[in-house]
Amino acid sequence: MQNYICKSRKALAGTVCISLYLTTTAISPLLMAGDTGKTEAGAPPPMPRVMLMVDEQSLGTIATAEVEALAYRKLMALKVPVLDRDMVRANIARNQEMLRMADDARGAAVLGAHFGADVVLVGEAVAKPSARRIGDTNLRSYQAVVTLRAVRTDNAAVIAADSKDATQIGIEDAAGSAAALRAAAESVLDDILPQMLAGWAQSTDASETGGFGHQIELVVGGVDQVWKLREIRQTLRGREKDLANVIQRGYAAGVAEFSISSALPPEELAETIVLEPPEGLQIQVLGIEAGRIQLRAVERTR
Repeated sequence: MQNYICKSRKALAGTVCISLYLTTTAISPLLMAGDTGKTEAGAPPPMPRVMLMVDEQSLGTIATAEVEALAYRKLMALKVPVLDRDMVRANIARNQEMLRMADDARGAAVLGAHFGADVVLVGEAVAKPSARRIGDTNLRSYQAVVTLRAVRTDNAAVIAADSKDATQIGIEDAAGSAAALRAAAESVLDDILPQMLAGWAQSTDASETGGFGHQIELVVGGVDQVWKLREIRQTLRGREKDLANVIQRGYAAGVAEFSISSALPPEELAETIVLEPPEGLQIQVLGIEAGRIQLRAVERTR
């Protein structure tokens, strides 16, 4: 299924927006350090494909890649497939708007799904020297702070987060800042990577064993008559094997808002809604982003 990326969160009248799992396609080149194929019952879930997106600044202004390089090595050692960093950066460099999208969890999820990642390891890292030298020497202390979070691209859920700081002593600014960044990154990665893999396994197990693991925010536009609202609500609540906790959050100006939990992967649920629409209605897919899908409800002609 084709990916649809929707940057605007505002629902338009005549549109159905559902937060769902994005269908992602693998992008080349991928550095496959582990097998991501299907596993048999009882086997560990496949490793997620990870994209690194860390905004790093040495000395407060100089761009660097110490944290990403260390994260890359640690992920490869864990046999986690990682998207090629140079390829990702080259694509993002051509579109700065994409980089700004990663500022929040939903934006990071959209960006990661666009490149075919399952999880985006996103964050910030800054290293600065102290204003004064130590005693009568040329030594100076360098402090770095690294903050990371792991975001699933299917539902924009943050499955792990951590922040650490470290201080290193050095003579030269570039080397001292780099050492501080590596020390802080070592600490935060040792904590967040196990959290990330455990969170991925837990949420994957829940969805693959029939649990309602996909949290869906559903906004339905084009609902200009009460009977359409009733049919949509009853259809959703009638799918007891697939959906649970169907709650209508609001209805105004032809737009109805629901929150639901789904046992189906999002793309399958979207297909089901299109193929088995509410009575008297047709549903058209307009677009999907992380945690959101756009559909259009149209009255069926008799």
